[in-house]
Amino acid sequence: MANKVYIDGHAGTTGLRIREWLSRRDDIELLSLPEALRKDPAARREQIRSCDVAVLCLPDDAAREASGWAEQSESKILDASTAHRVAPGWVYGLPELDRDQRRAIARAERVSNPGCYPTAVVLLLRPLVDAGLLAASAPIVVHALSGYTGGGRPMVEKWQEPAGGLLAQRYEAPYATNHVHKHIPEMMRYAGLEHEPQFVPAVGPFRCGMRAQLPLHAQLLRGDGAGKAIWQALQERYRDEPFVRVLPFAEPLEIDERHFNPSACNDTNRIDLHVLPHPSGHVLLMAILDNLGKGAAGVAIQNLNLMLGRPESTGLPSE
Repeated sequence: MANKVYIDGHAGTTGLRIREWLSRRDDIELLSLPEALRKDPAARREQIRSCDVAVLCLPDDAAREASGWAEQSESKILDASTAHRVAPGWVYGLPELDRDQRRAIARAERVSNPGCYPTAVVLLLRPLVDAGLLAASAPIVVHALSGYTGGGRPMVEKWQEPAGGLLAQRYEAPYATNHVHKHIPEMMRYAGLEHEPQFVPAVGPFRCGMRAQLPLHAQLLRGDGAGKAIWQALQERYRDEPFVRVLPFAEPLEIDERHFNPSACNDTNRIDLHVLPHPSGHVLLMAILDNLGKGAAGVAIQNLNLMLGRPESTGLPSE
């Protein structure tokens, strides 16, 4: 019997990708509203209360309101907004976080999908903090580059506006340099950090893709050969994970200009993790993922599968 799934906000970038990937399945019945009722509160409330799982692809305030509509119903909620990622009573929807997270997601009534930037940061740092290779108090810097779909419809429209000429730009554009980014609490809690990282996000003139770089100074690391120890910790943690790939460790590095393409994982639910040692003892951690794949829609489908008792990889690209 097909489970009923309603995507509230299916016209946005994340909602469109989730809908596209779910539409290929015969074990899911996608509920929808006529265009005239797509934003009608009463109609949306009824759909949320009548489905098995409602996927919220909404701004934060709207997601808070919509999640309340499911109270006193049997509907489960999967929220793709930032609203509930560190909220009490919600389970964080990153299945690879630790060995107990899948079980928690499968049993949950309320699951909050992780952000694209935090997915990269948490998957790179949490195993190192757990293993004692990196102190929870360490000062962390994150430089991350995303395709312009990472900012949702407003950013897509801004970058695709011909008069603006942004798609002809040949360099990345840093943003949010003068305020605390909304992903910071999520990064700290789930990576196990005691202090706010210095987060420098940027947008590039491409639609999808993401590369996060975390430089670790030698003074933060313990002993010689820290790069290899870090790689081994990541390799051990993610050895059996179908959607996390730890790339081979090499010392010395042999790279060229075509390495580390931020679009390398596009149209997949994969994240690639790199450990890049430096002769001075510094280590550069790097993650590459599709901001609309493993960074949004792909992990949402992982969570949806777990919440419905399906095999986790159902309906997701194998590569």
